[in-house]
Amino acid sequence: METFIQQLLNGLVMGSMYALVALGYTMVYGVLNLINFAHGDVLMIGAMVGLTILKLLETHAPGLSGWVQLAIAILGAIPVAILVNLLIERVAYRRLRNAPRLAPLITAIGVSILLQTFAMMIWGRSPLPFPQLLSPEPVEIMGALISPTQILLLVLAALAMVSLVLLVERTRMGRAMRAVAENPRVAGLMGVDANRVIVATFAIGAALAAVAGVMWGANYASVTFTMGMLPGLKAFCAAVLGGIGNIYGAMLGGMLLGIIEALGAGYIGDLTGGFLGSHYQDIFAFVVLILVLTLRPSGIMGERVADRA
Repeated sequence: METFIQQLLNGLVMGSMYALVALGYTMVYGVLNLINFAHGDVLMIGAMVGLTILKLLETHAPGLSGWVQLAIAILGAIPVAILVNLLIERVAYRRLRNAPRLAPLITAIGVSILLQTFAMMIWGRSPLPFPQLLSPEPVEIMGALISPTQILLLVLAALAMVSLVLLVERTRMGRAMRAVAENPRVAGLMGVDANRVIVATFAIGAALAAVAGVMWGANYASVTFTMGMLPGLKAFCAAVLGGIGNIYGAMLGGMLLGIIEALGAGYIGDLTGGFLGSHYQDIFAFVVLILVLTLRPSGIMGERVADRA
């Protein structure tokens, strides 16, 4: 039972990060019917900027506590990630809104490569150590162990997801986002500024990715210019699993995917003598993607976005 609880906690930690990134995918798809495959690299930019801020704090304000440093790193990474994502939308995607679907897909892959190249030029090729800001002493929960960093990650992810739900369900901007997702032409006739909604969607997705990026670095103690590729692909799998275009589906898909990975690496790894253990946990996400696309292409919670004429 202790092993199950430990793997469940590990899965929730991973799933929280996947869910934060998956929300960016599903929101952009909801309003634009477009998959932003550069979104994982926005996570990487957030992590790199957060690390740069922490190095500056270490030099100029060494007396700050780890909690304060981490908060400053997150708050500093968010506007940079938003700026990068808005630049991507303005330069790469805006002119392709009415283009065939293959064009923005290829463009997104090209933008991803560009972001990785720029990051390599700025921060270098080698993995960079991310400072351990919080206490390494784990907290015991029903026999399982979880670190303060992971607890903070779960809390931040929960707050971010609740805030997003309230934004979408209770605010004027949220109603505008749902209107554009349902039918952008009719929404425009009703006075909704589609460009403003799209910009807000990219900004919100970037902010969530920046939080996930900084916490990813804090949790795994290392960042590199290619770090966004695999989390981005897994978050896309999570969005498809939950039902792309559905924010609740993205949250559910992220959590489920993290738990599936953790349980798969733990239990299936034991059954196979370690052959499919933690070193091969990445395959579980893509096996799930294949099964979902084969058996239920609309995902667990379906897709609320109507097909556009």
